[in-house]
Order: sequence, then structure tokens, then C-alpha cells
Amino acid sequence: MILTVTLNAALDITYRVPRLHPHATNRVTEVSERPGGKGLNVARVLAALGHRTVATGFAGGGTGTALRALLAETEVTDALVPVGGTTRRTVAVVDAAGGDTTQLNEPGPTVSPAEWDTFLGTYRELLADARAVALCGSLPPGVPVDVYARLTRAARSAGVPVLLDTSGEPLRRGLAARPDLTKPNAEELAALTGSTEPLRAARDARRRGAHAVAASLGPAGMLAVTADGTWQATPPRQIAGNPTGAGDSAVAGLLSGLVENLPWPDRLTRAVALSAATVRAPAAGEFDTATYEELLPRVVVTDHPSAA
Repeated sequence: MILTVTLNAALDITYRVPRLHPHATNRVTEVSERPGGKGLNVARVLAALGHRTVATGFAGGGTGTALRALLAETEVTDALVPVGGTTRRTVAVVDAAGGDTTQLNEPGPTVSPAEWDTFLGTYRELLADARAVALCGSLPPGVPVDVYARLTRAARSAGVPVLLDTSGEPLRRGLAARPDLTKPNAEELAALTGSTEPLRAARDARRRGAHAVAASLGPAGMLAVTADGTWQATPPRQIAGNPTGAGDSAVAGLLSGLVENLPWPDRLTRAVALSAATVRAPAAGEFDTATYEELLPRVVVTDHPSAA
């Protein structure tokens, strides 16, 4: 079983408009709702890849009820912990003409100390059956900023590999707990290290504690700096569409490759192909199968072992 943690889960709402006109009325041509938040997106992609996946985190209020009903329609096992507050919504407005996406994210419910203690008990129980865990996304109000460091240490004590995908101070503190892998994007890496050069920044992130760093480079693919070497994976062409959730699909590719013991180049190939195929999907947490199968054998991986 692969465990994903989404402390700030969301009901993802995607609006599609022919062309987005700011400061004007826009007519929506299509609406979709999905269970969201980074870890839930990862879980849905993992399940689509055939991995038994359990999702935990928090859910509450009417939005949380709607989220759990949608999650029940997937192959992901629901282990979300109830809270008194209301789960947030995220709204993506997709401009069909330009291909751009405008994202609006609510902050999430305040988590009480008692609710946090309940979650910790659930998390430790789930670790007993987990082959790997992904700690993903932002933190809701009321959760300690060093939470990912605590959860990483608990997983490592249980012998479970950890992938950390967050940003800002939670990432900075989480790295000190030495996760097996972190997957920042170039902007998050720059904010963490002060360097806008991805290779230098990824090396710096490794020195801060991560055993391996896989940096998302957007259309340019992914750079991995590990103890075994350094590689960059590049898609064969740029894919037009909605990029929301592309990074989460990359996490699913990396995590599935980890539990399958794939070599790093194969993990990167899968991650980049899944990320690109998600751009062609209607919503985050999904990928276009035809695009994925087309791109998978065409992703180019460049080996730079001396740079590790």
C-alpha cells in the first residue's frame, strides 16, 4: 500500500470558458468537480497506475462531505479524519482560447489540537502497512509549521520511505528530517535556496537534508540530483492544455517508481510522461492515457553522473 497525506484537502472545481475576460461577465461552458489537494491528486494517479493507495488528511463540513462522496467513486481508500471546520475549495478557470489557467485557492479549515492528535494516531496506524508515504501540499490553519518534519521522522522510524512535496517554511523544516525524496518546482527551489540555477539549487536542497531532489522544470522536464547520480528528463514536445496537477502526477510517477524499485532514469521518464499527459486531462489527479503511452518511450534522459 502507498499512503498519501493531504492535510489541506480541497474540493477542486474547474470552470472552462471560451475566453477569460477580466472585469467582465464570463459564461462557463463546462464545470467539473474532483477530490483535490496535492496528496489526493497523487493518490488518484497512483490508483490509475494500479497501486493500492490510501489517502489520509482532514475533511469537514458540506464541502468535505462532497469531497468524500467523489473520492468513494475512485479506487482510493478513504482514511480522512473528520474536522469541525469546512474543507476548502479551489477554483481553476481554464481559458480555452489562450490555454491559460487562473487558480483561486481558499485557506482551509482550522484544525484543533484534539483533531491533530486523532490524525497522528491514524497516521501511525497506517504506516504499519505502507510501502511508501507522500507528504503533500499546504498546511491548514492550526497545524504546526514543522508538521512535515514530525511526520517524516515518524515514517522513517517505521522504516517507510518518504516523499515530501511542499514549499516555504514547511519544506525548509521538513528537509531537516531527511526525507528520501523531495519534489519542488524551480520557483520553490529558488525560494528555498536563493539560487535560480536549478542544478545548483537542487544540490543545495540535498545538503539541507533530502536524500534525493527531483526538481520540476515545467515544460523542460525534470532534474534529479541523487546519491547515485544526476539526470535530466525532457519531454519530446511541449503539450498545450491545463497544467494544474501536472506536478502531482509527477510525484505519483516518482513514488510508483520507488516502490517498484525502478532505476532513476525510468522513474524520471514515467514522472515526466505522466506530468505532460496530465496537461491534456480535464482536471488535476487525472492523465490522458493516450498521451502518456505516446510520450513514455520518447522522453529523453541525459545522464550526468559526475554532477551528483
